[in-house]
Parts: sequence; structure tokens; C-alpha cells
Amino acid sequence: MKVLVIEDEPKVAAFLQQGLTEEQWLVRVARDGEEALGILRESIFDVVVLDIMLPRRDGLSVLRIMRREENDVPVLLLTAKDTVPDRVNGLRTGADDYLIKPFAFEELLARLHALTRRKSGNLSEKLQAADLEMDMVHHRVTKAGQIIELTALEYRLLELLMRNKGHVLSRIDIEELAWDINYDHDTNMVDVYINHLRKKIDKPFSCSLICTVRGYGYKIEPENE
Repeated sequence: MKVLVIEDEPKVAAFLQQGLTEEQWLVRVARDGEEALGILRESIFDVVVLDIMLPRRDGLSVLRIMRREENDVPVLLLTAKDTVPDRVNGLRTGADDYLIKPFAFEELLARLHALTRRKSGNLSEKLQAADLEMDMVHHRVTKAGQIIELTALEYRLLELLMRNKGHVLSRIDIEELAWDINYDHDTNMVDVYINHLRKKIDKPFSCSLICTVRGYGYKIEPENE
């Protein structure tokens, strides 16, 4: 999952970046409102963590522009303002959730998972295709009950394929949605990691899941579906 953290306090931004990275999220940080808008116009994210008090352009102004430009990415507002009018104003501006500083990282993580599940329409804590299962809470992958060990990049790629089960994803889709922001488009990294996944979740088992759509990309689709 890809998250944009828009936070000008260095310690808070570093805390969020480290914590979310350890939870296998792809994290990008913006330090002010103008920088955030530039990033949002060039990249796709699954969710945004947005501080209200920002330099150059405040968080609510950023949010208004996002919604005016029809960017419907879920937004979690962070703020030290905890009055009811403040919360109502943030939600009316277009926020999807609201968290008061200081906050527990576990609560923020749970809220982000809830927002991304709501956006994707998948309200389950688990993703499944045939006998392949991803436990999104514990970051555990099993096939036919057997635990599959994946690297961080393999996990991100598999999650993207599983969330779009049955739909073909082009190499560009995968580069934009599963890879780091600075991914080099001139490499064959997507094909390399698809092969890594196949060696772990297809070849050792009778049911193959990863399908190649020649000239376009890849999808997850069990042979018996």
C-alpha cells in the first residue's frame, strides 16, 4: 500500500515514515502544502495522512483543492485541534477520518487499514484466491496452509495482484501502484519479481495463480475459476 504523509514536523514525519515502512507500506513524505499538491498531481496513493497546520498552504486548503480536482483518495487528518467544530469542519471539507495529536501509532495504523479497505470495497482483513491467502493484519501469506516467505517487494506486488484479482494489470500499473515512487521504468524489474512470485506460490503447488496476458501485463486468476 502507498501512503503520502503530509507533515512539517520532522520528528512526527520521521516517526510515521519509520513505523509505516516497518509495516510494509510504501511511504512518501511532503513537508508543506504546495509540495503535497505537486506530488498528488503526479502520483497515485492508496491513502493520505494530512496535517492541518502546514507551511505555504494549510491542510484544509490542500484538501479542498484535492476534492475540487476530483482526487478521491482517502484522507486521514492529523491535528492538535480537538474541538467538535474543528472536527466537523475537517470532515465537511472532504476528510474521511480525523485523528487528534498526540496519537498512538497502532490507532493510526488501524484507521489507515479501515480507510483502504473501505476504498477498495474489501472489508476483510484477509485477501484470498483459491488456496492462497494473505493475512493483512499479521503480514502472513499461506498457500494450501503452507507459510510462504516473501520479501517486502514481493509482498507489495502480490497484494496489488490480489486486490485486483481477475483484472489485468499492465507493467506500468504495477510500477505506479506497487513500486517505489522513484522506480526506474527502463528496467525489467516487474518481470523479475513476477518470476520470483511464481517460484514461490505457483511452481511448488498444483494450482497456478499468476497469469500472463501477452503484450499487456499480469493478473491473479486461479485456473479453476
